[in-house]
Amino acid sequence: MFVKVCGLVDTAQIDKAIEYGYNAIGVVTYHKSIRYCPPEKAIKLAEYARGEIDSFVVGVHYSDVEAAADAFDYVQIYESKQLANLVFASREKPPEDLNYNYFVYDTSVGSGVFKTFPKWLKDVEGRLVIAGGLNKDNVCDVIRTIKPFGVDVSSGVEKDGVKNFELMKDFIGAVRNCSNTSSS
Repeated sequence: MFVKVCGLVDTAQIDKAIEYGYNAIGVVTYHKSIRYCPPEKAIKLAEYARGEIDSFVVGVHYSDVEAAADAFDYVQIYESKQLANLVFASREKPPEDLNYNYFVYDTSVGSGVFKTFPKWLKDVEGRLVIAGGLNKDNVCDVIRTIKPFGVDVSSGVEKDGVKNFELMKDFIGAVRNCSNTSSS
């Protein structure tokens, strides 16, 4: 199971993501986000992560991530744009003619509010990643119900708006335990 932790803002958080076994990290360069990271700092974080863990630069539109995009492995945006390293995020079904590396289904669009899932998700082609309000208590139900390629967490591993290492460890532990029990 692919597991991404999003909204990271410093190297200590990247180190913990690597230590705990996350597959990818996300750095948000959308200026209205509470997890906003300026492009110059985001580039340094991407360089720090390079070769250790996959990195995603995250924004709503390409213009939000453009200044840092070249430093990251993937560009995650909520708009349909042809990019070689596109991660398309949406609460709507992806356009059939759009090529993407991952499709992140996110009804919360960064708000961290958990919602139910539409039936069409089971028909999504490719690497489906579920995001939005996930935490250690609900992630296993999502994995069992939707059977996604991966999951993406942000606010579910925060305490008082800051990444919490114990919650990060608990979340990936819940994913791994669920993945192990649902595949046996």
